[in-house]
Amino acid sequence: MATFDEDRTRLAQSAPIGQLHRDLPIGEMLTVYFSDRSPGHDHAIFCALVPTKQIEKSLGDPAWDLSQGQGLPGAVRYGLSDDAKVEYLRFGNTDGVEPLIFVRGYDGLRDDCLEISEEFRHFHRLYRNKTNDQYIKFDGDGNEEVVVVVESNRIRIRLKEIRRFLAIKEMHLALMFDCREHSEHSLKDLGVPEGGEDFRKELSCWGLHYGDFGGMDSWRGFSRFLGKRLIPPVAKENSGFWGYAKEEPKKYVDFIIGQDADGGEISHTSDPDKLSNFFGANPESPHYLTPVQFKKQVLDKYYQQPSKFSIESGYLRCGGLWGMCMDNHFDDRVAAWLGDLGRDLPHGEQLHWRSYNIPPVGGVSKTYFQRQIMAVATDSDRPEHEFQRQYERLSIACAEMLGWELLLPLTEEDTHFYKAIRVPATDEQKDFDELVLAMTKILVDSLNEKELNKLIPESDRADIKGSISRLERACSTAKVANANGHIEYLRKLQNLRSAGTAHRKGSNYDKIAQEFQVDSQSLRQVFEGTLVKGIRLLEFLEATVRSGSFGGKTAAAAGT
Repeated sequence: MATFDEDRTRLAQSAPIGQLHRDLPIGEMLTVYFSDRSPGHDHAIFCALVPTKQIEKSLGDPAWDLSQGQGLPGAVRYGLSDDAKVEYLRFGNTDGVEPLIFVRGYDGLRDDCLEISEEFRHFHRLYRNKTNDQYIKFDGDGNEEVVVVVESNRIRIRLKEIRRFLAIKEMHLALMFDCREHSEHSLKDLGVPEGGEDFRKELSCWGLHYGDFGGMDSWRGFSRFLGKRLIPPVAKENSGFWGYAKEEPKKYVDFIIGQDADGGEISHTSDPDKLSNFFGANPESPHYLTPVQFKKQVLDKYYQQPSKFSIESGYLRCGGLWGMCMDNHFDDRVAAWLGDLGRDLPHGEQLHWRSYNIPPVGGVSKTYFQRQIMAVATDSDRPEHEFQRQYERLSIACAEMLGWELLLPLTEEDTHFYKAIRVPATDEQKDFDELVLAMTKILVDSLNEKELNKLIPESDRADIKGSISRLERACSTAKVANANGHIEYLRKLQNLRSAGTAHRKGSNYDKIAQEFQVDSQSLRQVFEGTLVKGIRLLEFLEATVRSGSFGGKTAAAAGT
């Protein structure tokens, strides 16, 4: 049993009273739902959306404006006669109070659950991550921000989004508390008088009352803290909601466009409205199509987040939020037009690109010039773009000729390996290892062993182990010429993956690395050579499929 002093302190409820009055930073993840019950206490926090015009009515009574489980559709009937008026109530009440959190119950037939207001979720375009039950908001740059965190007995929502929602709704948030503490001591023994008092201060009202159960079970004295705090909205012009919020002018970064006679950098704004063009605007300024160059590493950020960003031949995009044409056809750098940098990149992304900005060396690549200036459709000759192009050609050939994929499509969880394929920007071992792993996933682990088995006599299948050996035997059975070099490449690639990424590096890795000439070339050069051989393999497989050596749809249908 707790001491008298411990129970007197607990029944005074200083902690929840302090929560009611504390400062609330706008960036705080505010607890808007909480439930904690035990034999010694029962603490609950809930919330409701109260029309601003009803503030005084709400603050006139510490009682909750909306109880848990309320706020669902209902109706009110005026009168008892058959022709009495019936009114549908979207949220089950006539005073305009709305729920932000729905506590859904199913009479014991299913588990109760918590739901966030659909209007609130739609208002902020929140995405629910079901894995951790968090709701995420994407800003204009594509950055992710956690706005809602749902736990088994608690829901927290960032106050900034609540107050912006309240602004447009013309409402206040009633943050409501109901905290009860029980004691095995009587109030008389504790020296605490029975009864209590209600209070109001600014946008808060509360009451603290003491009572005695009179010996019910083992509990005697108790206290109840009941109260609420009304949280105001921000001004509508600060809501960030289109039509109400003031439009902030876009910011533009200055980029290096050249060097002066002394080697100093020459920079200019990327604001398209301050650049010259072919129509006579700003004749004293640099042209919109002034090439700006960057270190190749500028793209690493985007390769590291393939679920958000897509890097294509000549184009970078962030989902459907933004995209920019770029010249990624150099070995050691990336280029973009000065005007495109300002027009197409959000300010935060402009700052990222500026940190990799270098004085220009020459202009743009021949591929980019042909596409952008001459309007001629031109294939990129970069290995990463050629690899992806040839991979797609093999897939089309298999669909047209075989009816099955020689390289199984990657699962959704593995597509990032395909998107990451490129000649790395640096000689970092980490990048090299990850790219070798990606190549092996695509070219070795994805070989369709089930269908390759069908190309091999049944009597020969038992002693074959591994996808590479099955491809080798299928080529041998079909008398495909020039397969040995490609089979050897696949085995070396697999060995490099096994020795370099699947296990700790040691003497075995050193031996295999020598075969790839790691000791005499940079890792960038080694991987580029590996990637080129992968392209040749894909070309070989496409040619083999189109030659009919692996059969075809007609043959398969006849066999069936």
